[in-house]
Amino acid sequence: MPPTHVSMHGVPQACAARPSCTTGISCSDRYMIQHRIHRPDFAVHRCHIQEQQGPSCFKARAHRLRRRSLARRIAAGSSDSMTEAGPGSDSDLSQFVDLANELAEVAGSITKKFFRQPLTIDSKADKSPVTEADRQAEHAMRQKIADRFPDHGIFGEEEGMQQPRDTDAQYLWVLDPIDGTKSFITGKPVFGTLIALLRNGVPVLGVMDQPITQERWIGVKGQGTTHNKQAVHTRQCKDISLAYLYATTPHMFSPEDNSEKAFNSVRDAVRTPLYGCDCYAYGLLACGHVDLVVEADLKPYDFMALVPIVEEAGGIMTDWLGNPLKWRCAPDGYLMDSLPGEVLAAGDKGIHDAAVKLLNWDKLQEHETPAYGAGATS
Repeated sequence: MPPTHVSMHGVPQACAARPSCTTGISCSDRYMIQHRIHRPDFAVHRCHIQEQQGPSCFKARAHRLRRRSLARRIAAGSSDSMTEAGPGSDSDLSQFVDLANELAEVAGSITKKFFRQPLTIDSKADKSPVTEADRQAEHAMRQKIADRFPDHGIFGEEEGMQQPRDTDAQYLWVLDPIDGTKSFITGKPVFGTLIALLRNGVPVLGVMDQPITQERWIGVKGQGTTHNKQAVHTRQCKDISLAYLYATTPHMFSPEDNSEKAFNSVRDAVRTPLYGCDCYAYGLLACGHVDLVVEADLKPYDFMALVPIVEEAGGIMTDWLGNPLKWRCAPDGYLMDSLPGEVLAAGDKGIHDAAVKLLNWDKLQEHETPAYGAGATS
């Protein structure tokens, strides 16, 4: 069938039929966040980080278990007050898209200067690495947001939470200056700058920028997804046995909370499991090159920007129970414990439903063991 010309973020594009995972995708087939968090305390020591591949500490696991329990209660219809997506048409997002592009430019100009250069690598309290590039890039983005929209909230990996001042709009920017710091410090260009805008907890704008390969994905609610201004779309996959799956590392899944068991069920069912792409894997999914991304132990800044990118490209992105990824907000701010750490992105509904069934997360959580034994709370 002939391509149909549409307008995507003001740029005329040609969109073709959805591709299939059995045939691949050609160039002509491509078409489209109640804890107030402060700057994390760094347990800093100057060193060259060796990647920690063992399971995370028991205290962190217990926190994740509590968070998941709350997430399940919310999904089951908890009567807690919750601010839903408020009024405001999707067409009024253009000024935010413009700013997001500026944020990507300023962050990229900083990270490029440090890439494949001698670096001093610090270790945060959770043993994850951080560099001067991370800090400088986030600070520069925060300054631009504060100058343009001083009432908006900002949550970033390096400087924490600044709650929104405008409680009616509840706009919150979620920033990860370098998603994939381990890839960045080892010279692998699959890291990215992640920029999300949430309106009352719902991600309505997402940008992923890869400054080395000069690639930028933009997903805008109701307006589709572009990759370097070209409309893109996910692909259909007839059966999970034909699917290509990505996860950043198998070490993000733990036997203590059953996430390893859940992931392995999907891993063993797909055609090819792959690792090591960080946020870049979601961009590949949006472009129709990959069918599934399954990950765990994530924070809001790791995935909020990716939700509009995947969904506006025709895919589905949820937690492992199949629930939408929204950040629950109360009158006095965003609630950190309202978000899961497990995410699932799929190119189409059929493959998503199959993965949710294989994960069997609801049943596995009924048998979870808190880190310090039954009833552990810390």
